[in-house]
Amino acid sequence: MRNQLSDISKSFRADIAMDLGTANTLVIKSGTGVIFNEATVCCFTENGAKNRLVAAGAEAQDMIGRVPRGLRIAKPLRGGVLSDMDAGRELIRYAIRHSRSGWMARQPNALIGVPADATQAEQRALRSAAQDAGIAKVELIAEPLLAAIGAGLDIDAPRGRMLIDCGAGTTEVVVLSLGAICLSKSTRIGGNTLDGALMDHLHLRHRFQIGQIAAEALKLKVTDWLDRGQMDETVGIRGHNLATGLPQTIELPCDELLIVYERHLQAIVDTVRSALHETPPELSRDILEDGVMLTGGASMVNLLSQRITDATGLSVSCPPEPLKTVAQGLETVLQQIN
Repeated sequence: MRNQLSDISKSFRADIAMDLGTANTLVIKSGTGVIFNEATVCCFTENGAKNRLVAAGAEAQDMIGRVPRGLRIAKPLRGGVLSDMDAGRELIRYAIRHSRSGWMARQPNALIGVPADATQAEQRALRSAAQDAGIAKVELIAEPLLAAIGAGLDIDAPRGRMLIDCGAGTTEVVVLSLGAICLSKSTRIGGNTLDGALMDHLHLRHRFQIGQIAAEALKLKVTDWLDRGQMDETVGIRGHNLATGLPQTIELPCDELLIVYERHLQAIVDTVRSALHETPPELSRDILEDGVMLTGGASMVNLLSQRITDATGLSVSCPPEPLKTVAQGLETVLQQIN
């Protein structure tokens, strides 16, 4: 998208950039870096048409699974795109308010990352929510392109580059050349999907229930063991025994949960293979020589890199800070256009 960036720089000056992710929202300021980083979560009162924001960000994250009747937890994004306009507007407004700290009196202009496959309707919804939240003018840029810039890839070169960006709500596979996305494939599978798969496994196989926060903690613990090759570990899980109706801690072998991981990762590998099947020969040759770049939260799972290599024969590399590539790309673009 070299031409898109060039067009933006001619007519647009951005005060901030925003990485509105399914799990976390970041606000970036040129020359300063990340000035806001909190969970993409809101909590509302539930009172018919007069719902009122109670909390957002980190404060609302701590309320998940613990709210009394009359309160509702809302996550603005699903599958990487805006699905709750009210929550999206309030979250963006909260992020702007808590990141300004007196640095600007007027309404800011903003760059915001979006999935490469976001529809026109989804893009319009995001623009509308951002402007309703107090942003004067919005420009949208594809997140895989930003991740490639943040990872240090030379995207303007006449050479094929494949990047896999694994987020909380979606995984995107793109082939880049000459500053543009030549091919894009995505699957609405990410870190949150794996959380849900672990919850479903415990429920169906053990009649044991855990919440979203516990599922994410379990995922991180098991991921760490898998990355280290500690397959013989046993993990203790605290939750609710549906058979007895009582709180309980159960012990499960790590290799049992590996089955859940394998199903999750296979869907990502299938998306990568599908993208490779549609990649033109010259770009395929470049990718064979250079390998694949893996960014995002799931890129820290060594098991995913291994499965991609096993299925495609391609080498897989990760940038030093894979979680920060979109934010780093946004900061780079901010510097270029201002």
